[in-house]
Amino acid sequence: MYAILDIETTGGKFNEEGITEIAIYKFDGHEIVDQFASLINPERKIQPYVANLTGINNNMLRNAPKFYEVAKRIVEITEGCILVAHNAKFDSRILATEFRRLGYEYKRKSICTVQLSKQLLPGMPSYSLGKLTKSLGIPLKDRHRAQGDALATVTLFKLLLSKDTNKAIVKSHILDRGETPSVKRAKLLTLLENVPTETGVYYLHNSSGNIIFIGHGKNMRKKINQHFTSNSPKYKKLQKEVKEVSYALTGNMLIAALKEDEDIKSNKPKFTRRSTKALFPYQLIQQKDTEGYLCLDVEKVDLRKRPLMTFQSLNVARQNLLRITEEFNLSPIKNGLRQIKMSEPIKDAPREYNKRVRAFLKEYIEKRQTHLLIDKGREVGEHSVILIENGIYKGYGFYTLNHQITEPEIFEKILVTPKNQRYARHIIDSYLMKNSVQKILPSPTRKQ
Repeated sequence: MYAILDIETTGGKFNEEGITEIAIYKFDGHEIVDQFASLINPERKIQPYVANLTGINNNMLRNAPKFYEVAKRIVEITEGCILVAHNAKFDSRILATEFRRLGYEYKRKSICTVQLSKQLLPGMPSYSLGKLTKSLGIPLKDRHRAQGDALATVTLFKLLLSKDTNKAIVKSHILDRGETPSVKRAKLLTLLENVPTETGVYYLHNSSGNIIFIGHGKNMRKKINQHFTSNSPKYKKLQKEVKEVSYALTGNMLIAALKEDEDIKSNKPKFTRRSTKALFPYQLIQQKDTEGYLCLDVEKVDLRKRPLMTFQSLNVARQNLLRITEEFNLSPIKNGLRQIKMSEPIKDAPREYNKRVRAFLKEYIEKRQTHLLIDKGREVGEHSVILIENGIYKGYGFYTLNHQITEPEIFEKILVTPKNQRYARHIIDSYLMKNSVQKILPSPTRKQ
C-alpha cells in the first residue's frame, strides 16, 4: 500500500518551515482507497514568494486546523504504507519535523517519483512535476496546491508502475513487510482476498520478494485459486514457496497476454517456463511458382523467412488459408490445399490471377502495418492502446485524454516498450483472429 502525498509549506529557514496544506491519497497500486486533504495553520508567517507561488496566504489559514489536530489522521492513513512523493526527501523531512515538535517520532519508507522517473523515463527534458506531467499528457490542475500536485503524482506513479517490468517497486514493498516466509494452505487462500476477479497479470512472490510465477487471466482470482488448490507436484512446490501475491490490471486479455509475455522474459520466474518449442510453429508464406503465379502456403516456421501470419497449430493455419482462398477466389491447388476436390485449373493468366492475391495482401497485410489498436482500459474513462509500426509491435499503454495518443512526442513516452518481442506479434495476430478491439486508428507517428 502506498500513501501518495504533497505538502505545501511556509518557506523559510531549513527545519523551521511549517505546513500550510497537505493532501494524501492512499493507493493500493491500482486505485485510491482513502484520502485526506486539509489546509493547516502553521502558526507562523508565510514567506511572500511562497504565497505568490501557491496562492495560500495567512488570512486563509487563520481558522484552519493546527498540525496537532490532524496528526492522528495522518498517522492512521499512512500506517503500513510507503510514502510516495515528487521529491520525497523534502516531504518526508517536513512531516518528520512537524511530528518531532509534538514529541513523536514519525518514520515511513519512501519512494521519490523524481528519482523513479529518471530511471524509468530517461531522457526527459525536465523532471519537475509540472513539466514532466505536461510531457506525458497527465492533467495537472491547481499547480503548487497539495491536492492538485498529489493527484498528478498518483497518475504519474501509476504510469511508472506499468513501466517497471522488473517489478522492483513491488519487490521492495514486499521485503519491507517483514512477514515470516512459512505459508500454509489457509494463508494461501487469505492471499486471494485482495486479488480482484478482473482481467490482468498476476505475480506470485517468495519470501525474498522475487517473482516465482507469472500468469494472466480474465478472472485473476479464479486462476490463482486453481494454482493454490492443485495437487500436481509443480503447484505443491509453488504453494510452499509463495509468500505474497501482486497483480496488474490490464482491462483486456490482449494487453494481459502481451504483458505476461514481456514480464516472463524480464523476470524469468522459477515456476513459469516458456516451452523450448515455438509457441507459433506454423506460418503463412507467399511465393511465386515456375509459371509466375503468386501462391500462398503453410509451412513450419523458418526464422530465415518473414511470414505473413503465424499460427499455433497446423489445423488453425489450414482453416485460415482456406478462408482466404475462398474469400479472394484463389486456387486451392496453388495455395497448397490439394485435398479439396472442387479445385479447377486456373483460367486466368498470372497477371490477372496475381491481382486477387495482391488484393489479399493489401487488405490483410498493408492495413496491419502501422496503426493503433484501441480497447478497454483498466477503469472507466481509460483506454488501452497498442502500437504497430511498419508491421512491428512497438508497445502498449493506457490513456484518458485523446491528445495523449494524437501527439507523437507524448504518445511515445506513455508506451511500455518491449525489450524482446519474439512472440508479441504472433500473440496479437492470434488474438485478432478470434476477437475484435473497440477501434483501429492510424498511428500518430505516421505522416498522413
